[in-house]
Amino acid sequence: MGSQYQLYNVNADQLYNVNADQLYNVNADQLSPLIPYVYFQASPVTSRMEITPFKINIPQGEIDALRTRLETTRWAPELDNEDWSCGVNGTYLRELTSYWQHDFDWRAQEARINSFPQFRTEIDGVAIHFIHVRGKEPNPVPIILNHGWPWTFWDFKDVIMPLADPASHGGKPEDAFDVVVPSLPGFCFSGPLNRTGVGYIETADLWVKLMKRLGYSRFVTHGGDAGAFVSARLGHAHAESIIGVHLSFPILPGVPHDAGDAADFTQEERDLIGEQKRGPGDFVHAVINSTDPQTLAWAMHDSPVGQAAWILLRRRAWSDCNGDIETKFDKDTLLTYLSLYWFTNSFVGTELFCRASNFAVPMELVNDVKPEISVPSAVAVLPKDLLHKPRSLFVQHTDLRQWTMFPTGGHFGVAEEPRLMTEDIRSFVRALRRQ
Repeated sequence: MGSQYQLYNVNADQLYNVNADQLYNVNADQLSPLIPYVYFQASPVTSRMEITPFKINIPQGEIDALRTRLETTRWAPELDNEDWSCGVNGTYLRELTSYWQHDFDWRAQEARINSFPQFRTEIDGVAIHFIHVRGKEPNPVPIILNHGWPWTFWDFKDVIMPLADPASHGGKPEDAFDVVVPSLPGFCFSGPLNRTGVGYIETADLWVKLMKRLGYSRFVTHGGDAGAFVSARLGHAHAESIIGVHLSFPILPGVPHDAGDAADFTQEERDLIGEQKRGPGDFVHAVINSTDPQTLAWAMHDSPVGQAAWILLRRRAWSDCNGDIETKFDKDTLLTYLSLYWFTNSFVGTELFCRASNFAVPMELVNDVKPEISVPSAVAVLPKDLLHKPRSLFVQHTDLRQWTMFPTGGHFGVAEEPRLMTEDIRSFVRALRRQ
């Protein structure tokens, strides 16, 4: 008899022993009609195909060390900066830091995250962390949700269950999804990423392999910010694996960011987005993480307050919050994001991901298929996002099936407007289910 393997059924929480011949001569779903999703764990040698159940458990010593660092912060001299025109306002940063040190309950947030089934695996030498929630109704459609920077997987916290269990969240049972929410390479528990060259292009390749490992040969992909690059790349380079592409950030393969003249926007589009007031300050991070990520990381990894300031500025400036960040993200939510960055020591990994991604913009075409995204596509337009493109460009370069102009929302669309985004995704895929 060959090597012995254990097959772990996550849903039933049961182990099944098989030998290597059994493992490689049958498909996972042939082992039993009751085991549609099976994860492989080899014994005694760990298999590269292993998918391991995962829970967060930050050592208490690290939590205490964070509080000590917060207490001993060396504060910069105050500036006349009430309007945040010179960066993060000192009064707010001190207030948030005090809450982080004295009142924020990491364990409560950790428990909430751990209420979702999480896993880790390794693909092509890259460690991947992800949430995987199966739909609560028959025939759920698989969907992968892709975050950006300075996001985390937790930006999707308010859409996971409405997508997986719509009947319990004001939706129709037949709209259920199998939901996969990975951390991008280098982000949070998808690390450490200590090498360059892994950006959105490589991530799209990784996600096809991840989804196949989970038993999905075809799936829907959604993304905002860097996640939109991943999703657009999937729709262009891996169309055979993609049911549909849903974007909340306007990315097109082979099309520069500044494509589209003002005259290309309809009056309705112009009325929604108003006058663009984005300046160089909104994109300075891209220059730094493309050219000097390691130097920035030395400072960010040594100071939780410094790292918080760097991220908070973008959260406030890029969201539709009218200058009051806590209208979109309360303190506990903000500090959960910040703590995930801090405890995982992943800031430099996120910078390396962004560096590789920035060097691959605009997205080069890998085939001559027209339109460039040939699978059904949908775009959610957020009025206060960093970038807008006219609908006419998406008609030209995608198989556009749905174009929704949200009344509110900024760059963190799914976290700012989870209810609207959930319904937009449901609506888009509902039509595809009937095909």
